[in-house]
Amino acid sequence: MFRDRQDAGQKLGASLEALQLRDPIVLALPRGGVPVAAEIAKVLKAPLDLMIVRKVGAPGNPELAVAAIVDGDPPDVVLNREIVEAYALGDSALRVLIAQERPELERRREIFRGKELPQSVAGKTAIVVDDGAATGTTMKVAIRALKRRSPRQIVVALPVAPPETVEELAQEADLTICLIQPARFRALGYYYGSFPQLSDSEVLEMMAMAREDRRHVAEKRHSGANAAGKSRHKAGT
Repeated sequence: MFRDRQDAGQKLGASLEALQLRDPIVLALPRGGVPVAAEIAKVLKAPLDLMIVRKVGAPGNPELAVAAIVDGDPPDVVLNREIVEAYALGDSALRVLIAQERPELERRREIFRGKELPQSVAGKTAIVVDDGAATGTTMKVAIRALKRRSPRQIVVALPVAPPETVEELAQEADLTICLIQPARFRALGYYYGSFPQLSDSEVLEMMAMAREDRRHVAEKRHSGANAAGKSRHKAGT
C-alpha cells in the first residue's frame, strides 16, 4: 500500500536511482502519472515531460482501442492490429476514426503544453510512468511510439500492476519496474491510502513546480562549477 501518489513516486525513485540509469528523462502519462513521475524526476534530478495519448475507439465500441495517437512532432499513430483486422477496417476507415480524435488530442496538448514541444528522448533513457496499470494498454502504446524516437533505453516504472500486465510490458520495454504485483488485482485506488482525481490545473501546477526544481538544480550545478573553476585558478596562481 502507498500513502499517496507522491509516496509511490518516492519509492519508485529510490529503486530507479539504484540502477544509475544513463541520461534519464521522466515521461508521465497524465493525469495520474504526473505526481508519481514528478517525485521520480526529483530523486533522479532528471527532466520531466508528458506523454499525451488519445485512444481511437472501434466503430460502435469506443472503449475498445483500434489505435491511439501519441502527441509528438509529428504525432505518432499506433495501430492495434488485432482489433483493426477483427473489424476489417481499411485505410480510409482508419483515417476517418483517427481524424475524429485528433481535435481532442490537440485540445489536451493545448491545455498541458501550450506552445511547448515535447522534449527529445533521442539517445536518452526514457522512463515512462503512470500511477498503476490494469491492462497496460496505454503504456504499451506509449512504449511503441517512443521506440520511433530513438531513445537509448525505455524503462517502465509503475507502483502497482497485475503480474500478467507486468510480463506483457516487459516484452515491450527494455526494463520494467513494478513495486507491487498482486495476483488478484483490485481497483487501482485500493492500493493507495489517498487517491483523489486530479484536475488539469493540478497537473499544470505540478509540471511548473518540477520545472522550477529543475532550474534550481541547474543553477546549483552552474554555481558549483564556477566555484570549482575559481578554486583551480587560485591554486594555479
